[in-house]
Amino acid sequence: MTHPPRTLSGVLIAESLRVGSELSGVPLQVTAIQRIAVGNATADQPEQWTLLDFQAPQDAAEPLAGALANCLAPTGGWYVNYSTATEAFVVFADRVFRYPRGDAKTRAEVEAYARSVGVPAPQLDWKD
Repeated sequence: MTHPPRTLSGVLIAESLRVGSELSGVPLQVTAIQRIAVGNATADQPEQWTLLDFQAPQDAAEPLAGALANCLAPTGGWYVNYSTATEAFVVFADRVFRYPRGDAKTRAEVEAYARSVGVPAPQLDWKD
């Protein structure tokens, strides 16, 4: 009996990418694309976002984190979050957080960092 491959899933906001950056070398599968109006936009974030729901093999979690950290805009309070069956990843420009899903203490530390780089409180809603 074969088992399906283990995957990770998350959401990337296209507008969070640094101009001129390229996300490559990581096998992402886009599973949905949505364009939404954001009620809690900031001076550094547009009023409309393009959401890319994605999946990737679980073994791509670390390389994906590094690639995203190099691609995200350093201003504007942008981050990408994704999770495997056991771990949550929250990636900012040049900074990666990885913790066991459900670890409230570490999540609180990540939320504090997120606030320090300008993430508005309503956007601290990632799933872990």
